[in-house]
Amino acid sequence: MGSLILDTGPLVALLDAGDHHHAWAAEKLSGFNGEIHLCEAVLTEALFLLRKLRPAQEKILEWVERRELICDFVLPAEVHAVRALWHRYANVPMSLADACVVRMAEMRRHSVICTVDSDFIIYRKDGRHPLPLLTPQSTHS
Repeated sequence: MGSLILDTGPLVALLDAGDHHHAWAAEKLSGFNGEIHLCEAVLTEALFLLRKLRPAQEKILEWVERRELICDFVLPAEVHAVRALWHRYANVPMSLADACVVRMAEMRRHSVICTVDSDFIIYRKDGRHPLPLLTPQSTHS
């Protein structure tokens, strides 16, 4: 596997031992040796969801600072494509973070999305191709 694009759920699960997916996230993310990318929307969601776990929030910011989590998606440069995705999946509905993650997958051809969100089964890369996913239900390793 090349690089991972990290969605909110696994990041929160990794740092919250009480999360249903904690063991899965710890296994998949702790042993991963490639680049891990995320967008600011995912970062914002994760920090909000971990608001009662201040050390977990600090850990995320530490990882970003050390570039263990690479936050290099620039929304203003991709807003047209993100908005198109957001409109295409309005019936789901698609969050800003989900739209950014899908757009990142379109831009990083050999990446895999790490998520616990079943909506990513519906979303398509370039409007027609299933997204490569690493989920608790997938066999992708």
